[in-house]
Amino acid sequence: MMRYFMVICLLLTGCVGIPDGIKPIQDFTIQRYLGKWYEIARLDHSFERNLHYVTAEYSLRSDGGVKVLNRGFNTVSKTWNEAEGKAYFVADPDKGHLKVSFFGPFYGSYLIFDLGENYEYALVTSSNRSYFWLLSRTPVIQDTLKKEVIKQLTDLGFDTQALLFVEQAGEVNAAAQ
Repeated sequence: MMRYFMVICLLLTGCVGIPDGIKPIQDFTIQRYLGKWYEIARLDHSFERNLHYVTAEYSLRSDGGVKVLNRGFNTVSKTWNEAEGKAYFVADPDKGHLKVSFFGPFYGSYLIFDLGENYEYALVTSSNRSYFWLLSRTPVIQDTLKKEVIKQLTDLGFDTQALLFVEQAGEVNAAAQ
């Protein structure tokens, strides 16, 4: 029984690890991170397949955690998809490392490893390099920032050839169609 319990604990906590060579942001302030973010680029996965106009909205929960509301327009079904989750700091609240759950007791790592000085953009990964999101406070970013991000990701060993740049222009029009 003890062995079974240890395996379950390992499975539940193993998904909140940090990839080698990537460090969470220090001097992180959750209050500055709250609010709406636009997904500019990502490494695609089945849970986001065919989604454009993707946003993530963060707000405080009454239990001290963070409410996560992801929203995106499915270009195949022509419907809006939403997923609500919750996040909690893995260790210190001044480090950009949280665990996030959209499915009951199962948590994944949410690691902010780069952040604009004014919290205008964020680079986020999970417990391995097959997950990546570039978030911005605005639906469009400067080409210079895009080039800097791609270079940084290449240097860190991410598959930049697989990056998907998310359609954000015309967000309001997509909702009406």
